[in-house]
Amino acid sequence: MNDWKVPLYRPETGPAEAEAVAEVLRSNWLSTGPVTQDFEARYAETLGVHGAVAVSNGTAALHLAVLALGIGPGDEVIMPSLSFVSAAATVTLAGATPVFADITSGDDLCLDPADAARRITPRTKAIVTMHYGGHAADLTALAELARAHGIPLIEDSAHAPATRTPHGVLGTVGDIGCYSFFATKNLATGEGGMVVARDPGLLARIRALRSHALTVSAQDRHRGGPSVYDVDGFGLNYRPTEISSALGRVQLAGLPAAQERRQAVVRHYREHLADLPGITVPFAGRPVQESAHHLFAVLLPDGTNRAEIQERLKGAGIQTGVHYPPSHLFTAYRERFGTGRGDLPVTERVTDAQLSLPLYAGMDADDAALVVEAVRQAWPAP
Repeated sequence: MNDWKVPLYRPETGPAEAEAVAEVLRSNWLSTGPVTQDFEARYAETLGVHGAVAVSNGTAALHLAVLALGIGPGDEVIMPSLSFVSAAATVTLAGATPVFADITSGDDLCLDPADAARRITPRTKAIVTMHYGGHAADLTALAELARAHGIPLIEDSAHAPATRTPHGVLGTVGDIGCYSFFATKNLATGEGGMVVARDPGLLARIRALRSHALTVSAQDRHRGGPSVYDVDGFGLNYRPTEISSALGRVQLAGLPAAQERRQAVVRHYREHLADLPGITVPFAGRPVQESAHHLFAVLLPDGTNRAEIQERLKGAGIQTGVHYPPSHLFTAYRERFGTGRGDLPVTERVTDAQLSLPLYAGMDADDAALVVEAVRQAWPAP
């Protein structure tokens, strides 16, 4: 790894996480068990929902949503192209077609409800919306659109654990909410995720599919339950480990304080970068407390050589990223579905200009000041 002065992200772990893992190792139960059940209960309570299902990663969460809804060959699922490719991959692997829709604007990098509405056909079986960087998509409009057409709304809330907004808690407004606890996420367990659903029956189906659709779990068999089981569906092994769940419990408890530290960095960035010529800071007009602030994105002026700016920042010890290359321009999707440049003009303009600056809970005022100074020095002349 490079010796960054300020990396793009840094997981926040400490003695509490170490002790939680040690407790699991002393228990001699490593796979899904009582720690996972407790983590699920605490997460559900935090969100204010009836239940939650812990899974092995965020992609597993999305795949289980697709499987539980019965999406398959001949179906279409509307989603943003400005997202990590996992949502498109899970739909494609189910035999369905991802239908990419545009984002709203350079100020709002989430799915545009109006463009989503234009792409609905009789084959549309679901809408997936992603809360980019932890900022809420227009859930009011998207939920109304989904209801009007009798199709489910899946919230890709990978960037937004336990995030309260005027729309509600992200992940709980649509029919299914999917979360990621990857190493870079606000709530980080290395690998991990969670699924919630408004319909208890649907959530029970997701729980069964997480473990091969077995009628008796390994934990129940270990406790002396039936040793013979049936399989009433076609599931997968998307179970989490007790280690990841133990980390999740500690991270969940520390999430409110970590979010406040992220908000402080975002306030600093917004205040000290706003006067740069040609800069766009998406979501800058929203109250800082209404986002998880997983990412801090800026848009460079038209015609800027992004790679050159990144090299200047790298020279100053500042790591940056691009979130995300648009899914509809990846080779596999162009070849399978005939997508290409020109399909989504707003997405393409934004992704050509987007740059992610460092943002993590362990950043302090000095770190933020270093980033700001480096960006100001590297910024293209007007």
